Amino acid sequence: MYRNLTTILALILLCAVYACEEAVEKERDRPDRTERQELRMEEILKKGVIYEVNIRQYTPEGTFDAFTTGHLERLGDMGVDIIWLMPIHPIGEKNRKGELGSYYSVKDYKGVNPEFGTEEDLRALINKAHELDMIVVLDWVPNHTSWDAVWTESHPEFYVTDNGEFIYPRDTDWTDVIQLDYDNQEMRDSMIAAMKYWLKEFDIDGFRCDVAGYVPNDFWEQAIPDLRAVKPVFMLAEWEDPDHHKVGFDMSYAWELHSLMNELARMEAGKTQLLEYWEKETEIFPVDAIRMVFIDNHDENSWNGTIEERMGPNADAMAVFSFTFPGMPLIYTGQEAALDFRLPFFEKSEVPWRDYSKQEFYTALVDLKKDHPALWNAHNGGEPVFFEQDEQLMAWLREVEDSKVLTLVNLSDEAASFSLPVDFGEAEEYFSGETKTLEAQDIVEIESHGYRVFIGK
Repeated sequence: MYRNLTTILALILLCAVYACEEAVEKERDRPDRTERQELRMEEILKKGVIYEVNIRQYTPEGTFDAFTTGHLERLGDMGVDIIWLMPIHPIGEKNRKGELGSYYSVKDYKGVNPEFGTEEDLRALINKAHELDMIVVLDWVPNHTSWDAVWTESHPEFYVTDNGEFIYPRDTDWTDVIQLDYDNQEMRDSMIAAMKYWLKEFDIDGFRCDVAGYVPNDFWEQAIPDLRAVKPVFMLAEWEDPDHHKVGFDMSYAWELHSLMNELARMEAGKTQLLEYWEKETEIFPVDAIRMVFIDNHDENSWNGTIEERMGPNADAMAVFSFTFPGMPLIYTGQEAALDFRLPFFEKSEVPWRDYSKQEFYTALVDLKKDHPALWNAHNGGEPVFFEQDEQLMAWLREVEDSKVLTLVNLSDEAASFSLPVDFGEAEEYFSGETKTLEAQDIVEIESHGYRVFIGK
């Protein structure tokens, strides 16, 4: 018996030694891993492309696993850097809209929606994305929860009430959610703790923060440094407030530009309005503020129409616009398959991928963006120099160091002729491969609803 006890104690001691060695090894590896993460984040901020994933509608199964096994590697091949997952939390049942409810009616900030799969399925997605050199950000809903969220039972004091009753956010029709109270410091601390949970337990790389402007900026001043103390994180604000960049957000929505792009595509606005927009933009946003430029996203597709509905024959021209104008371009679920119908917000549907008819086009745009520093994000790229032409002919030159790119976008129903006002030099037209020397007063022809992009040689 004594001999057995001695053997057991020896085994316990041996296991303890191995455990200590493993812990020490992890500690040694942590600085190297953090440095790699910081370098990758720096590269993404410089020239990255973001892709929004609607898990529910992405595949017939609507699951993490189906997306991971069927599509993640394809997106890596396209050159996508950031995978933005729409909310993956359990959805509230009380006052639910539709059969499946809104993704933004969060029942448990630390839970995974069983509709999409298990925690292990999500971890597999994140790990695979990391293997493919992509980062994963979660859609985070900090302003409100579902009516039956776990906090309503454990912490009812976390909510704004009226005569003791929970209320949905004022001046909205979001009747399936209730307003959190940011005057409650314990609630703020719990929100930050929930965000840290995903960084620590799932190795998530950041957050897209829903209606970030509904949340006080002094919360973000506390939250973002706390998150970055855990690991490098990418922070996207769904809002258009220059102050968000001062409190730590990397990127914000260019909503005003998007609205203008819809108008430009329909020829309801022109070059004059674009110049006015850019003058205002450069006055109020910091030079290092990355702005997200997009022709589609989940809100636009579901509520305002498909790209084709909103932009008609200028859809491709506006895609070129979004990849060559200052900002980080967004690709939404199905955009590379020419998604031609509105995905329902509260019910199950699926993207008809067919033959991925636009994938080669978008892959070329991603390569264009990344391979030419003039087109990089924020202050890393060149400031656009706009040329005076017809109202429906957009022309700008971006140049930085040895990289220069001339973009021409003709949004009219007629072919257009562009008279180059400056010497450009030897150039290659990106989409055709045609090479020529462009000198001042040279005429470049652009077909109706067409585009040409010239790369300096």
